[in-house]
Amino acid sequence: MDPRTDRRHLRRAFSRAATTYDEAAALPREVRQRLMESLDYLETRSPEVVLDVGAGTGHASALIKKRWPKAQVIALDVAMPMLHEAKRQAGWWKPFQRLCADATALPLADNSVDVIFSNLCLQYVDDLPAVFAGFRRVLKPGGLLLCSTFGPETLIELAEAFHADDASPHVSRFAPIAQFGDALMMAGFRDPVLDRDLFTLTYDDLPALMRELRALGATNARMDRRRTLTGRARFTAAAAAYEAMRRPDGKLPSSWDVIYAHAWAPEAGAPIREQGQDIAAVPLSAIPIRRRPV
Repeated sequence: MDPRTDRRHLRRAFSRAATTYDEAAALPREVRQRLMESLDYLETRSPEVVLDVGAGTGHASALIKKRWPKAQVIALDVAMPMLHEAKRQAGWWKPFQRLCADATALPLADNSVDVIFSNLCLQYVDDLPAVFAGFRRVLKPGGLLLCSTFGPETLIELAEAFHADDASPHVSRFAPIAQFGDALMMAGFRDPVLDRDLFTLTYDDLPALMRELRALGATNARMDRRRTLTGRARFTAAAAAYEAMRRPDGKLPSSWDVIYAHAWAPEAGAPIREQGQDIAAVPLSAIPIRRRPV
């Protein structure tokens, strides 16, 4: 079993979803709004350069440009068709740059960015400490990282329904909040704060949920996923298993576990490791976590 992310498959899935993403993105919009609200109380100074990692169709980049009109805003995404759609948000009155690149290999200079914003992108990253180390590299000392990702309870009903008759994984693996917080600390970020929301969306049936996932590009991207069609028999078995979870209102539930984090890049010269030990390694209980009602 290889739970790593197939990044070529990921790029293709989001490229195909570029024209359908916005219509299906009710949850990403809500998470983006909550993440943007965090900027209100962080009292961030007016930044010169802001990087939107996993920018998709560019709505967050446009909002950031509106918030800080004098800043250079860079919308970065792995799927070029997403950035083509983002051009619609980057009008002459609120222009931002678009850059096709992978979050795992940022093509930016060291100490060149004041703020990194990333909404629902990092769940597709296998090596979180390495990616956060890349974020730290491009952030200026004292720069801000503000991000969200999906946690392990995401799509748990879907995973259980398919597992009833199929050993192959049908849902991507999502890092728990403890692993996410530890990765921030290992990369040397300072004063991390984590929040967590659990959303429950509802659908008429399993095909409706699967259509929305395809429209979002949120298909199973695990390397060990089934490479052939699921087949009518397996899909029928999964639908029957999901039916057992139907709520009194007649809807099928779908859980979405969302983790939010903000943290600060350390001052210049701060080490990540010292004498072979992670100097930032602390128990999760030492990291503030706020759970907010949905």
